[in-house]
Amino acid sequence: MRAIIMAGGKGTRLRPYTTLIPKPLVPIGGEMPIMEMIIRQLAFYKFDHITVCLNHLADIIKAFFGDGSKWNVHIDYSMEDEPLSTIGPLTLIEGLPDNFLVLNGDILCDLKYSDLMNYHIANKNKVTVATYKREVKIDFGVLEFDNKNRIINGFREKPIYHFDVSMGIYCINKNVIENIPKGKIYGFDTLMLDGIKSKEQYRSYSFDGFWLDIGRPDDYDYCNENYLKIKEKLISSHKK
Repeated sequence: MRAIIMAGGKGTRLRPYTTLIPKPLVPIGGEMPIMEMIIRQLAFYKFDHITVCLNHLADIIKAFFGDGSKWNVHIDYSMEDEPLSTIGPLTLIEGLPDNFLVLNGDILCDLKYSDLMNYHIANKNKVTVATYKREVKIDFGVLEFDNKNRIINGFREKPIYHFDVSMGIYCINKNVIENIPKGKIYGFDTLMLDGIKSKEQYRSYSFDGFWLDIGRPDDYDYCNENYLKIKEKLISSHKK
């Protein structure tokens, strides 16, 4: 099975940690880089061909991971000359299989990637998005009122909203990528909006396990402070 890891960003939200090293190489718990953990998981779930999409500090990442033989997988690389957002880089990859997994290079979770792929194929989806329920609390009293005469007709004290959010993990059928302009900026948001507009078969895959997107210093600090607990939530290959 084929997996694509998106690792071309500059990691600006995670500064100062990413000032000198690319975000995929930022160490977790003092043990190993984020992306090594991801590769170990993918190998565990029988993804034996991994393509890494690169841009920023690409040579450092390539030097660390090489051809992937250390993890018993084949790793190759796709380079973008300029940032193409979150989906655009996929148009540069040759020889994509009919269906493949895509994930961001800064995610820790205990999702069974093979189950997601099997669900995607069994349902003949064009795109399958792994989703996670997130709770958002508003720390203020929220007023509702008529916009015409400003009469208040509702009030909620510090309401809590629930959303199904993308985990940054999805399966895609290659026909979707073939219909995207090659080498052009194209984001996940555009992919979703275009698919909805054309009534393509895009499905969600709900997940309620452990998921942490290490995109901000607060998230990274939390991960390091709770690493032993987080490590126990990951697959057995991470315990070696």
